[in-house]
Amino acid sequence: MARGNGKEVVIEVRDVVVGFGDHIVLNRVDLDVYRGEILGFVGGSGAGKSVLMRTIIGLLPKRAGTIKVFGNDMSAASDRVRNSVERRWGVLFQQGALFSSLTVRENLQFSVREYLDLSPRLLDELAVAKLEMVGLDGSALEKYPSELSGGMTKRVALARALALDPEIVFLDEPTSGLDPIGAGDFDSLIATLQRTLGLTVFMVTHDLDSLHTVCDRIAVLADGKVIAAGTMATMLASPHPWLHAYFHGKRSRVGQAAEAGAPALSPD
Repeated sequence: MARGNGKEVVIEVRDVVVGFGDHIVLNRVDLDVYRGEILGFVGGSGAGKSVLMRTIIGLLPKRAGTIKVFGNDMSAASDRVRNSVERRWGVLFQQGALFSSLTVRENLQFSVREYLDLSPRLLDELAVAKLEMVGLDGSALEKYPSELSGGMTKRVALARALALDPEIVFLDEPTSGLDPIGAGDFDSLIATLQRTLGLTVFMVTHDLDSLHTVCDRIAVLADGKVIAAGTMATMLASPHPWLHAYFHGKRSRVGQAAEAGAPALSPD
């Protein structure tokens, strides 16, 4: 589905309500994600960023609203259609969520075995190819998750998310727990993969550097709703109190430049 801006909407969220008991986390959320973009999804701690992501991929139920992926209403879709759509996305969870009892090889081949009937040789070639895609090599294949560093865990989990050549990749806090150099390298990896594979990336994050360096657009969740969506320039120019505090605060690039006495960053 194309919007008035001519861009194809691959994820459409309308009036979505999600709650736990008496607590409403998402209250009539609207959001579009366009094909080929990296969308940074931000908000305060506990605002419901990961909740929306998990609701889109079907891990959490919604109380109201519609979620369409590739034009398919996921609540009304048949099992066949849902399985077809799910095969077209990959997910990187915040802590990697690798199966601790399986080797890297087995983790990478897990979803492939579910959907495809490949020979052992082709499965192994695929595992190596996906590892190389994220900057690792075959020497990691026989390691268990407990033997991996934090950065390697993220990369293996990303390789697993890419195992079925998805069109959409969901990333939940992909740089959390990484040092600044590792986080920067991971941002560069995401940008490279998006560009070379034509991925659409839905990235839940609180990393301001990621928002500046790799995101085409940013959507902001506050008070249970998406209060703004647009480029970094739009965020910097907004007078909204939360947006101003987040993007002009002491830990932002604008705030750091001000403390250092440098000219403020222009929203242009």
